[in-house]
Amino acid sequence: MIKRESIFPANRHALYEEHGYSAAIRSGDLLFVSGQVGSHADGSPEPDFERQVELAFDNLQATLAAAGCGFEDIVDVTTFHTDPQHQFGSIMKVKQKIFGAPPYPNWTAVGVTWLSGFDFEIKVIARIPA
Repeated sequence: MIKRESIFPANRHALYEEHGYSAAIRSGDLLFVSGQVGSHADGSPEPDFERQVELAFDNLQATLAAAGCGFEDIVDVTTFHTDPQHQFGSIMKVKQKIFGAPPYPNWTAVGVTWLSGFDFEIKVIARIPA
């Protein structure tokens, strides 16, 4: 049986403890990362949308790094958007900085009506390097 291990980025434990979930779960050589949002250290949302997306990727990077991973280890991405039609240009601009060349990860984008005060969320599955 493969043991699950909780992964937390530095300085973000309180946010996860307050809401009762792990930033990520390591299971074997896979890392399942919970949805990351563009929050400041105090948990508040960044009001500027493009900067909120950048912060979500920064928070994702910190969680990946806590497990010994990087963006290049991501195999599957799911993003959630409150207004995809108007947000997609900003998201693609930030995405291009992170995933600028193939092979690109799988990607599913989902339009939603509520993200607890945020407008963008990203969750991923990554393979942990040996």
